[in-house]
Amino acid sequence: MAYDPVGLSALSYANGFTLWHYRSADRAEEVDGLGYFDPAARLLRIGDFIFLNVATQDEPEHLIRVVATNDGSRVAVQSPGPHGRGWRE
Repeated sequence: MAYDPVGLSALSYANGFTLWHYRSADRAEEVDGLGYFDPAARLLRIGDFIFLNVATQDEPEHLIRVVATNDGSRVAVQSPGPHGRGWRE
């Protein structure tokens, strides 16, 4: 499937940071793919967190992702790492 803007909601924002929630029937592997969130590039900033509720029709998964890169058109998300360590460590 594909990114659905209806599934993305801002939960909180402050100081240039936004905490997002995204709900989709898509599986985690699809959502984690490079380019999945490209249509939301104007909204997502590097360092924003996204709570994911995915595969909602199948075997639901509940994950956290961080916006790792966003050049204004291409967006990549990734796991924030174990015990809060970031992707830059």
